[in-house]
Amino acid sequence: MKILIELAYDGSAYHGFQVQGDKPTVQKAVGDALFSLFGQRLSVSGCSRTDSGVHARQFFCTAEGALPESFPAERLPFAVRRYLPEDIVVLSSHWVPDSFHVRYDVLYKEYEYLILNRSISDPFLVKRAYLFPYPVDEGIMNEAAACFVGTHDFSAFRASGSGTEGSVRTIKYFSAQRRGDTVAIKVAADGFLYNMVRILCGTLLDVNSGVIRMDDIPGVIASCDRSRAGATLPAHGLYLNRVVYRQPVF
Repeated sequence: MKILIELAYDGSAYHGFQVQGDKPTVQKAVGDALFSLFGQRLSVSGCSRTDSGVHARQFFCTAEGALPESFPAERLPFAVRRYLPEDIVVLSSHWVPDSFHVRYDVLYKEYEYLILNRSISDPFLVKRAYLFPYPVDEGIMNEAAACFVGTHDFSAFRASGSGTEGSVRTIKYFSAQRRGDTVAIKVAADGFLYNMVRILCGTLLDVNSGVIRMDDIPGVIASCDRSRAGATLPAHGLYLNRVVYRQPVF
């Protein structure tokens, strides 16, 4: 048995989720907190490798080791919180079978990219939204986003030199919505390539600004050429918003 842990965190102070030597990461912070609570080092695995500076409103990880099954796993959020930094919170937890895989059992993930669309920054959104002071037409962005829905090879929308893993993904939905001075872009897919969400959102902004023509989008996708897609937007505007599993986990 292993414990499934639901987290939320502000990623501003971390080099992503995954442990990277001595750099501060969410995985390291959670592992250290669990060690302080249980007095033993547990194996912590995450549902995704979020980039440096990326936030999560919902993130799942599992912890496994020599833990008694009599331990009330649902009490973990209260027991571990004093060992965690304030920018990482355990929302819920419970036992799951050993057959459960926190990453490979994911059906789809939803990300949100937050754009502050005004000429003056908001101190409460520093490191939490991307300041874009030029006009944004969410109608144009939604028209462009619709071109990406479905199954495609997204090689043009991953960081150059980021690996050779398969690049075909299925986007379930992709849309932009204005909320006053902010524009929230949501995209859900069965998986994402390295920097894919940030490049997709940068492409929408480039279409909005006329840098990329709407009619050119199918050709950009088919080209598998990173140089033809849009800019990679900064990490601090990105949130892992929701994780949906093949079977209900809570």
